[in-house]
Amino acid sequence: MLLVLVVTFMFLFPFLWMILASFKTQSQIMSKGSFLFFEPTFNNYKSVFAEYNYTKYIINSFVVGLLSTFFALVLGLPASYAIAKYKQHGLGLVILIARIIPGISFMIPWFIIFSKLNLADTYTSLILSHMLVGLPFIIWVMISFYENLPSELEEAARVDGCTIQSAFVRILLPLSSPGIITSSILAFIFSWNNFMFSLVLSGDKTKTLPIAVYSFMSYSEINWGGLMAAAVIITLPILVIALIMQRYIITGITAGAVKG
Repeated sequence: MLLVLVVTFMFLFPFLWMILASFKTQSQIMSKGSFLFFEPTFNNYKSVFAEYNYTKYIINSFVVGLLSTFFALVLGLPASYAIAKYKQHGLGLVILIARIIPGISFMIPWFIIFSKLNLADTYTSLILSHMLVGLPFIIWVMISFYENLPSELEEAARVDGCTIQSAFVRILLPLSSPGIITSSILAFIFSWNNFMFSLVLSGDKTKTLPIAVYSFMSYSEINWGGLMAAAVIITLPILVIALIMQRYIITGITAGAVKG
């Protein structure tokens, strides 16, 4: 029990420090004696939205995250079903390798391609680049779900007059909803926290939250209060989603891990 408390404290302490620092002035953050006892201020949060226009960055992050996850599901669910149905395990391995390859390997080619197509600093370039992370993950997670579903379900639907496509949409998709929820949530989180692709491909119009944090860092100083307030704003939506969907995530991961 003591070990659990120690490990929990080690994980929660940086988050606690971040929240407390977001309500402090610069001098209070630097002071050793004002960790818990200080006069809180909301100026950091006011400056985040009033001076740094964080509402725009939040909208950009939601647009990119939701659309990249949606299109990854549209492409990934049929692909994972086909791989599982026709036992294309070699193709599944190739997709897994694409997920393992460091994202930085794609940055320069993608920047050149999107620049030539005049797609730099657009939602299109960010959505496609974020799909590079979410799409292989969704496919790899969902393959195990479709492998575990009894083939008799599809055969019964075909006997009743369904095509392969309608059987997939009407029968198999609803049954695989735990995996869909789990993979889509995690893919959205990957997109929300993505830094590298946004750093290279985004601009003033499409800047996302992880890139906007740089606004609090300059050559001469770092605005720690504003930086911590911005970090809380970045973390809060993901934390809320994780807490609300925790049951579905655990169910989906467990169901996908059990075979037979």
